[in-house]
Amino acid sequence: MGKLTTHVLDTANGCPAAGMRVGLFRIDAGGVARELKSLALNADGRADSPLLEGGALAPGRYRLVFGVAAYFRSRRTALDDPPFLDEVPLDFGIASASQHYHVPLLASPWSYSTYRGS
Repeated sequence: MGKLTTHVLDTANGCPAAGMRVGLFRIDAGGVARELKSLALNADGRADSPLLEGGALAPGRYRLVFGVAAYFRSRRTALDDPPFLDEVPLDFGIASASQHYHVPLLASPWSYSTYRGS
């Protein structure tokens, strides 16, 4: 059975991004994004359960929106106004509902990177 998971590491402080807010959206054929879920990451920087799994995981286009600036502000990191990175949107595709799609984010107040994890 396929599933969608995420994990965020705070590369500025060398720790999981505990408490970071994440929104999950499905993007329809017209390009309209509809929110499916909103959550805060746990102490390990992960969602407590898969974002999607089973029948809820369908092929298509999705977006994760990571609340990077709010997270760093909560850690009392000095940020410009407006911050260099605020919310980081990450668009990706799910081609097979039978696979595991893990979408990690490595983030600092000034940069981020991602990849398809395992």
